[in-house]
Formats: sequence, structure tokens, C-alpha cells
Amino acid sequence: MAEGALMRLWRRASTLLVPLGAAALGPQAAPGGAHGGGYGPGDGPVRRPCTPSDTVEVPGAEAAVTACLPDLTTAGLLQAPPGEFTDRTDWISLHAPGTSNPSGVPGLQVDGYFPDTSTLNTTHGWNHDSQFVLLLPDAWNGGLVVTGAPGVRKQYACDFLISDFVLARGFAYACTDKGNNGPDFFRDGDRPGDAVAEWHERVTQLTIAAQGALQERFGSAPQRTYLAGISNGGYLVRWQLENHPELYDGGVDWEGTLFTPDGPNLFTYLPTAVRYSLGQATAADMYAAGFARGSEPLWPYHQTFYWGVTQKTYRAEFDPAYDPACPGATAGTTLPEILAPCASDAAYDAWFTDPRSRPVHEALARISLTGRIGKPLLTLHGTLDTLLPISLHSDVYTRMTADAQRDRLHRYYRIEGGNHVDSLMHLDPEHLRPMLPCFRTAFDALTAWVEDGQEPPPSGTVPRPAGNGATDPALLDTCSLRSAS
Repeated sequence: MAEGALMRLWRRASTLLVPLGAAALGPQAAPGGAHGGGYGPGDGPVRRPCTPSDTVEVPGAEAAVTACLPDLTTAGLLQAPPGEFTDRTDWISLHAPGTSNPSGVPGLQVDGYFPDTSTLNTTHGWNHDSQFVLLLPDAWNGGLVVTGAPGVRKQYACDFLISDFVLARGFAYACTDKGNNGPDFFRDGDRPGDAVAEWHERVTQLTIAAQGALQERFGSAPQRTYLAGISNGGYLVRWQLENHPELYDGGVDWEGTLFTPDGPNLFTYLPTAVRYSLGQATAADMYAAGFARGSEPLWPYHQTFYWGVTQKTYRAEFDPAYDPACPGATAGTTLPEILAPCASDAAYDAWFTDPRSRPVHEALARISLTGRIGKPLLTLHGTLDTLLPISLHSDVYTRMTADAQRDRLHRYYRIEGGNHVDSLMHLDPEHLRPMLPCFRTAFDALTAWVEDGQEPPPSGTVPRPAGNGATDPALLDTCSLRSAS
């Protein structure tokens, strides 16, 4: 396959949870002159030359480069040379075409990285993991929003989904690549589960550093710090509120991944999807495994791009001894190799219940969730999610918060017609709906809850309004969290 065609297919394949992203495989844009030696006139869309007083110090960072920009949103960042201030290939496939986003937010962008030994992230030619982006609007409202990249993408992955919206609200924004990324993320660390465990450390590290940077820049620490994240980023919202609630005031969890030691988790249902992809399972088997009725139009796409690579790479992270030959030392060097499932994974759910698989359960236990959140959390999940089925992920996590007697801090919205990736509206526009508008409503509901004591709508299933999910503005740009009851 020609390189251009391979890259087009790779960009189309990019997802939230699975370890894909155009930048992980293809050539990187040459780093802008700004990243080679500081920003100045002519180095992209600079509103003013940065002076020494503009330089933002990020505590603990090994590198931090400040740019003074007329617009921190994606609309403005895309005016610079490709790859200089954002990576369009890492977020273009995550939202529905036609989605409206705010723009025109001047301020400072800080790109940098923390000390790390892995080198999977080649952005800016740094060849260094634990990269981050920190955005400081001139009209700062005193708040901070922190996220970890979805899937195993990089630090710009949520620029369109989260950053644009919260910057327009006046919040500072910070995102980390989580310390490892790309289809070979599982190569980072020494023990099974180390790569995912590092995600926790990097979000905590960035939160503390961003709070310190804001203190230095504005003379006061953030009055409020919120978490927001999608897919693996949603998982990290939950984990942080369970383990470091003292750092945050609340969070929005958008279709977070559920990791538990014994299930449900990826390994209890994805092997069925692998069998289905190999012609060894039926639709009835898929329903029994937890995939929703009505999600069938999404199955061919997931069969091609999601299920196989997700199963094999996360299994390599937690159980590298199961099949050392697949994926082997790397998930693949071409797109077909990376996307191809391991035939051995078709039987992995049976192995997962075998007593000999105990070390896998122990590795999962290191990074699993408990439901013991310590600050307010709003969860939203689509009923037609075909990568993280709602019945196996957020439905279960909601029961976990109740069992932990933390349900008073939790609201849960089941979004009828939502799936894992908003860009897939065209696959079934009469039944699917974008999730991004619901995230925006949820974030505003969270801040009103925390800051004004205004209770969010009760948990429930949010009905899908009539209309075409790919073209109707009522679905593309608005969402009420009120249930039908």
C-alpha cells in the first residue's frame, strides 16, 4: 500500500481506546522553529513577541516552551504550520463533522515534558514521553481543567473535544500523553500493568505542576480544579477522584473504561468479538457477551479497526506470557499488521477464568477501580457504545459507587444512541447521536453543582430526540441531561 493511502486509512482507523493515532505510525511534521529555540515574530500565529515575563515555569518539567498566541482554540492553532501547536490527525476523527466549536481565546501555550525514560512520543522531534500541553487564557477565570489523553493518543488529542470548550469558559487547560502512547504502549515498564499504572502518576504530576504554574503566572493558585476525560481519560477521572480527591473539586467521566481484577473488563467480552471477526461466533454470542442490540451497524467498522488490536495490545500489557509471538515485541510495523487480531485471543476469555491466569488478575488489581470517589462525578455513556459496551462498563461502575456508599457524589446519564466515537454518525444517522454536546452540558452541570450548590438532573437514560444524527443541529450542538421520566 502506498504511504499516502496507508496514512489516510490510518487516520480513519484512529479511535479513543485502542492504541492508534496517525502520529504513532506515520511521519511527524518537522518541529517548528519555535520548538527549536523559543517563540518570536514569524514563528506561527504570534500575537506579540514573548517577553521574559511571559515565560511560564512548570514545576518539575524537564522542558517547557511558552508561546504567546492570539487564539488558543483549534481554529487558531491550525493557522500555524502543521504540528506546531496541535496535532489535527490526533483529534480529527473524534468528533462529528459539522460540530460547532468556540474560538478567539488569546493566551499562552506551554509545551513541554517531564523526566521519563521512554521515547514513544516523537512530537516536536523531542522523542520523549510524558509530554504535556498547558493553555492559559488571558481572561483566566481562576479554574483549571486537567485530562489524560484518550486511548493511547498524545497530549493534543482532546484539543477539539474538551480544550476549546473549557478555554472559552475561561478555564486553564492541561493534558498529558500519560507517559506512553501509540500501538506499542505496552512496551513501557518492567512488569505487567506498569504502562497503565504510569498513566495515574502522570495525571497527578501534571495536576500539581499546572497548579504551581498558574500560581507563578497569576499570583494565585486555581480556585477550582476539575477533571474531564473520555474513554481511558474517563477512567483516569474516576481513578484520580478515588485516589487523589484532595487535588480536585469534581470531574466529568465520558464513557470511561472499567478495569476490574476479575471482570467485567476488556478480557471478558473482547475475545467474543475476536471470535466473531474470525467467523467463529454468532450475533447471539455477541449479545450474550454484552454488545447492545441495535449496535449491529457499527460492528463491521469495529471488526476492522477496533476489537482485534484492542484485545491484543491490552493483553500484551497485562499478560505478555499468554502468546509471546503475537503481538510480539511490537504491535506491527504496517497498518494491516497492527489492526490484525491474534487468533490465539479468540480463546482468551476461557484462559482468563482458568486458575493459572491468577497473575493477570493481580496485574489488573494494581490499576483497577473501586467506586470510592471522594468528590462529585458526572458519568455519561452511550447506549450503543460498541467498544466499551455500556452494560459492562458504566452500568457496572455506577453499581460500584453505590456499593461504596458514594452514590450521593455521583450522577449517571445513559445517552440513548450514543456510541464511542462521534465521527461514526454516518453509519446509522437515524439511531446514533453525538456525545460531545452532552459532555458540554455535563461539564456546566458539574461546575454549577460544585460552585453554586445547584443539583444536577437526576441520573437516568437521556432519550434521543428525533432527527438525523449527522446533520441535525439539535443533535450536533445541543443536549439535555433530563431523562424521560
